[in-house]
Amino acid sequence: MTHSSSFPLIPCLLGLAAVFSASAAWAAPRTPSQDSEVLERVPARATDPAAREMQALRDAWRAQPQDLDTATRLSWRYQQEVAATGDPRYMGSIQAALAPWWNLPQPPVEVRVLRAVVLQFDHRFEPALADLAAVLDEDPQDAQALAWQLAIRLVLADYTGARASCQALAPLADALLGAACTAQVDALTGQAATAATRLRAALQSEPGADAALRLWCLTRLAEIEERRGDFKAAETAFTEAENLGLADVYLQAAHADFLLDRGRAADVLALLKDRGRADVLLLRLALAARATQDSRAERFASELFARFDAARMRGDTSHRKEEARATLALHQDAAHALPLARQNWAEQREPADARVLLETALAARDKAAAAPVLQWLADNHVESVALRTLADRVVALP
Repeated sequence: MTHSSSFPLIPCLLGLAAVFSASAAWAAPRTPSQDSEVLERVPARATDPAAREMQALRDAWRAQPQDLDTATRLSWRYQQEVAATGDPRYMGSIQAALAPWWNLPQPPVEVRVLRAVVLQFDHRFEPALADLAAVLDEDPQDAQALAWQLAIRLVLADYTGARASCQALAPLADALLGAACTAQVDALTGQAATAATRLRAALQSEPGADAALRLWCLTRLAEIEERRGDFKAAETAFTEAENLGLADVYLQAAHADFLLDRGRAADVLALLKDRGRADVLLLRLALAARATQDSRAERFASELFARFDAARMRGDTSHRKEEARATLALHQDAAHALPLARQNWAEQREPADARVLLETALAARDKAAAAPVLQWLADNHVESVALRTLADRVVALP
């Protein structure tokens, strides 16, 4: 395999979900003109081993910015921070670290994989897949490239391609990761019960697996069980994942959605306390505050829409799913939410994207707008209690 096992094989699905924070645009990388320049003040974590590790990598990179190994090690560390914090500026930091090779038509393999990671974060899926295909042409056993190829294919609802990526990845990865990989595809193609059973068995058979891997697999299991309607099993998986004590924005967003759907908005406010830096979490905080009549509701909503406006001014449109959901739920404005949801579905087609389009089409009483999702559900035999209920209501529209 090309990449060191010290870096995760698990793609950050947050990137695929286009997580944004309150910061300025990440896409314009910039290296400080001098070490004393202050970019942002963040809480000190001098005793945090992860913070010390990152600082050491930064120091090494500043000393040798042309050293490929140092630059790629730092870049993968930045990518982990995106998963933990939802702060997209780390993606800009990756591009800055890889600047000497970034625009090369044939950069080193290590750079090409990382470039694909950044491209997919910006919803530039086709060039990302092209970079990954070039890597795999050179080394069909590059596990990082296969893992990211899988993740992008799932977002694009290319389940045949995703299954092929899983099959290629399986002999190169941990058995638990292989099981989770296959389970994701099975769960979206009419085999959700089997997927949940096999993934749960794989988790039970590897109790000592890496905590980050367990968190990723438990989150996938929770989502599968929730779609199937086994809410007790879903909550058990979410709780076990949270109890691992690892910061993960994707997990917290998915868990918050589960709680909101169960009418437990107060639990969301507790779960996401002080986590509004990531837009996806601020949205959930705003929804929970509105539901509980919390005094912060309007502040959360105003800040969220200000971020959407700022992103649009930058030409950044990869936040459409969250904006569509917020526009419908917080402003009750189906007329403006529906175009956003349709544009989002044209770019990415996961269950959460399907739900936003179905909900906005239903609120707008526009059956035709939901047709692509209805076709996706039928073609792939997607099992989801929530989606099927919404679909039935849309079909019943006059």
